[in-house]
Amino acid sequence: MTFNESAVSDVGGQEGVIRVSMLGEFRLQSGGQQVCESRNRARLLWNLLEYLVAFRHRDVPQDELIGVLWHDSEIDNPFGALKNLVYRIRVVLSSQGIPQAKKMILCRRGAYAWNNSLPTVVDAEEFERLIQKAEGKDVHPQEQLDLCLKALSCYKGDFLPKSASEEWVIPLSTYYRGLYVKCVEKTAQLLTKVGRYQEIVDIAQQAIVVDQFEEAFHRVLLCALTAMGSYQRAMAHYEHICGLFYRELGVKPSEELQELYQDLVQNTLQAETNLETVKEELQETSLKQGVFFCEYEVFKNIYQLQARVAERTGQSVFLLLLTACGTDGEPLSPKALSSGMDQLQSCLLRSLRRSDVASRCSATQFVVMLSALSAENGLMVQQRIVSRFTKENPRSAICIRSKLQAMEAWSGAGRTPVS
Repeated sequence: MTFNESAVSDVGGQEGVIRVSMLGEFRLQSGGQQVCESRNRARLLWNLLEYLVAFRHRDVPQDELIGVLWHDSEIDNPFGALKNLVYRIRVVLSSQGIPQAKKMILCRRGAYAWNNSLPTVVDAEEFERLIQKAEGKDVHPQEQLDLCLKALSCYKGDFLPKSASEEWVIPLSTYYRGLYVKCVEKTAQLLTKVGRYQEIVDIAQQAIVVDQFEEAFHRVLLCALTAMGSYQRAMAHYEHICGLFYRELGVKPSEELQELYQDLVQNTLQAETNLETVKEELQETSLKQGVFFCEYEVFKNIYQLQARVAERTGQSVFLLLLTACGTDGEPLSPKALSSGMDQLQSCLLRSLRRSDVASRCSATQFVVMLSALSAENGLMVQQRIVSRFTKENPRSAICIRSKLQAMEAWSGAGRTPVS
């Protein structure tokens, strides 16, 4: 049930209003006093209070509460235990100076309920109300934007994060998170129409703090940075995303994010600049030793260029694919894979030349472009990498499979022959 809009205006100026925060942390405030779940380790106590507030628009049967609190656990006299827990809640709230603490929870007809005759404002309900109002049919865009911004200010974090493992919390947390994602995207669209890109960047960065693995937030940030002309910041953030997703999730960004990156590269190429600026941007910031690491999309472009050069000059170029797999043949855990891929990347940095190019092309693989080598020398490089990795990481949970193949010359359809 959604929050009654009139409730906010009706109780807004009253000193006795009870304000409950459920987004980011459970906190109850009233009469200038507040009580927070972080101050008390009595998990059952807070679970009961949170449940009664979350479902405060109905009477909750005792059997339902017993099932929520104790699940399948056997407990002597569960109704007595529940009654004692309600009593303890009242004692805790009273000891913290919360006004009317003894009247907040009602007991009637074999059920418990939150006392809604006491003026109560819940941030999760207000968050939902603002979003629903912004989605109204005849709402002016500026009013929509104002409502969305207010809604975003309500969302301090996920719904009851300290109770996130509770079965009843999971669907509600998912619901409010979904509303938040849509609200971030809607706000970004409205701000884009009026060219307020820096505000979009700020909102996206705050959202990423809430959930760094939500791709929608990264898309919003990349689009805003691109619109601002901050191409280098956008490209750096995309590289950060790739590393984060590979390291923590063992996956690469979605096709949609990859397409955004391709558009970003095109925008960068089309941006007008002078020759000195171009030279500065092309120059490496430092003379880095070892192989040149790049994102896979960049690697593909370099590969296509090298294939054209190889066709014209006859230069030998080889591709080396390195795959991490479990030593026992079993799938690797995310932690083992992350550690092993870091070790392999470190090995590549110290085993390859500055003229070589490498990229992570999947969760478990690196691809390397070796230029100006014979097949025999390419095999030596391949063996050196695998041997060095094994020697330097004797206790690693992964082993390396490798495959070397000569690059195929470019064969673009309809190209003009080169004389």
